[in-house]
Amino acid sequence: METNFTVRTFDVDIPVEEYRALPRHNLYIILDNLRSAFNVGAIFRLADTMRVAELFLCGYTAYPPHTKLAKTSLGTIDYVPWRHFPTTMDAVAHCRAQDIHLWGAETTSHSHLYTEVRPPRKVALILGNEALGISEPVLKACDLLIEIPTFGYKNSLNVATACSVLGYTILEKMEVFTERNTP
Repeated sequence: METNFTVRTFDVDIPVEEYRALPRHNLYIILDNLRSAFNVGAIFRLADTMRVAELFLCGYTAYPPHTKLAKTSLGTIDYVPWRHFPTTMDAVAHCRAQDIHLWGAETTSHSHLYTEVRPPRKVALILGNEALGISEPVLKACDLLIEIPTFGYKNSLNVATACSVLGYTILEKMEVFTERNTP
């Protein structure tokens, strides 16, 4: 087994402005009234690693400046395009106007397994409140509902964990891994 390799233990060393100019993937993430600023911070870090197009923070979801976000995001707030919407339906309307398809991550009788769907050219992944899930009006506005199968006592994953599973699967199916995408 090869043991002569280098582990990247440092952040990308380019100015923020240069990083912001890099191409982004056609994946958007919508957070529907998340309660935990720590989850939101973790999703900021994830959104940075996936280089998503934009992160939409809706309703009472924490948004910058917020001390808990600053702590858990490890500075990625400066690298991820984000905006706050007063309601998630405002974000839905924005996406509709931009021809961005809406996929809700929710376990329902109409959900499709996340491994069995093909993403359109632009997709917004909607993640719901940690206790209540995606609100009903937002669920009804989705083009598709997807789910991660669970086999334990609980029927769901932590929202940041679910975002990771679904986000990277969507990017894989968009075929963004055909070449190294790091600056």
